Amino acid sequence: MKTPMNSPTASLPTLTTDIVPFAIRGERLEVLLARQTTGWGLPGGPVGVDEDLDAAARRQLAEQTGLSDVYLEQLYTFGRPDRNPARRMVAVAYFALIPIASGSAGVPAAGDAARWAAVDEPPPLVLDHGEIVAVARRRLAAKLLYSTIALQLMPERFTLSELQAVHEIILGEPLDKRNFRKRVLAMDRIEATGELARHGGRRPARLYRALHPGQVELIK
Repeated sequence: MKTPMNSPTASLPTLTTDIVPFAIRGERLEVLLARQTTGWGLPGGPVGVDEDLDAAARRQLAEQTGLSDVYLEQLYTFGRPDRNPARRMVAVAYFALIPIASGSAGVPAAGDAARWAAVDEPPPLVLDHGEIVAVARRRLAAKLLYSTIALQLMPERFTLSELQAVHEIILGEPLDKRNFRKRVLAMDRIEATGELARHGGRRPARLYRALHPGQVELIK
């Protein structure tokens, strides 16, 4: 039996996921884009009928960028009726955080299928993907103030100066060194490794690591 065009089920929206993969590259916050038929956009696509949302996002990220086993967090649902002129689409957006040590692992820096772009200077993006990137960036910056989310962007071992630099890049402003270190150490979520980092002729700096790698903890 054919469904009438005025039936509520005649134009059911397509459910998709869109993922914003962030990494610190070249001392700036960048996003990984995937080539689409009409230009550059975020990795993602339709969710299978029997597929979990998180599983769909991870699958699409791996298939389109080669990235797997990275931190992934649900961001927001974008469902404005006119976000796609061709058909009704509702997107559940996520952002992913890629540690500095593996910021380009398995993914070309530029190429036919994927490319990195500065968050502050992205190319024209399809649909409302520019808005999605902006919302994800604001969420990431906000969570720096009450969680350990910045640790998801760090390598296994890092100095406090490197951690501060990541905060400053995301926030877009300098931070007081003494206050930053006092706050970070008071969180009691990182520990010294007992090793030192030596960079050229600069004074050696202590190396730290996350106490609970892979977890984002809220700080009261």
